[in-house]
Amino acid sequence: MGRATLIGFSAVAMWALLALLTDASGTVPPFLLSAITFAIGTGVGLVARLFMAQPQHKARIPPLVWGIGIAGLFGYHFFYFTALRNAPAVEASLIAYLWPLLIVIGSALMPGERLAWNHVAGALLGLAGTFLIVTRGGGLSFDASYAFGYAMAGVCALVWSAYSLLSRRFPSVPTTVVTWFCAATSVLSLACHLMLEETVLPANAGQWLAVLGLGLMPVGAAFYAWDIGVKRGNIQVLGAASYAAPLLSTLVLIATGFAEPSWRILAACVLITGGAVLAAKSLLFGRKVPARA
Repeated sequence: MGRATLIGFSAVAMWALLALLTDASGTVPPFLLSAITFAIGTGVGLVARLFMAQPQHKARIPPLVWGIGIAGLFGYHFFYFTALRNAPAVEASLIAYLWPLLIVIGSALMPGERLAWNHVAGALLGLAGTFLIVTRGGGLSFDASYAFGYAMAGVCALVWSAYSLLSRRFPSVPTTVVTWFCAATSVLSLACHLMLEETVLPANAGQWLAVLGLGLMPVGAAFYAWDIGVKRGNIQVLGAASYAAPLLSTLVLIATGFAEPSWRILAACVLITGGAVLAAKSLLFGRKVPARA
């Protein structure tokens, strides 16, 4: 379980590159960028299949799994982009980032799972740290005129938490199926682009490299790693630790000169790290039961 949890957290680390690479990709509209990067992510899955052991007898994938996977990957991005188009980015992002807390709380409803006080407390500390990151130490001003955008951000959080929790109910479904979830998301994103956006492609080699980086990691390998984590890892710990994504993203921006260090970054580090350690205390500090002879 510990190894799968670490693999799942590697997805969070890759998502930390999302802001930097998206900024470096130029002015490509969101749905077109999603279509291109998920197409690359599909390629990641196809290449991975060459190196992964395939079962001798391929089991039939239940239709429900296809619905969960495609609705999760495409639905999250569709509602997130819609939220950003209809509400201020700070408030919309914070609402959308309720999904780790929803995963931690929702895990109590899963078979064989038990929700402890430290899981909820750790997730809340992480949320507080995320608040500092997203608001840049300022306040929030929820305007009723942006109610639709706020609602879309809330649906976004519900979609991703539901996808993560429901995926855990199908541990026997191989992670390679995520390849086809990415392919479907790419096609649906392209359809949304053709209906809603004007085509603007990356302007130079640097921007194309950023798009390639997005497709290989945050919008590629990360989804395969996340699938392993939510199916076989400690989902409460993984949910609480997911709040590290905005913190790691900010640290990456600082390291590359796109942001400046400040007290709020230090405070967010303490809150998010403390929350993750608290949520994982049973894994980190739990006493091992001696094996019976």
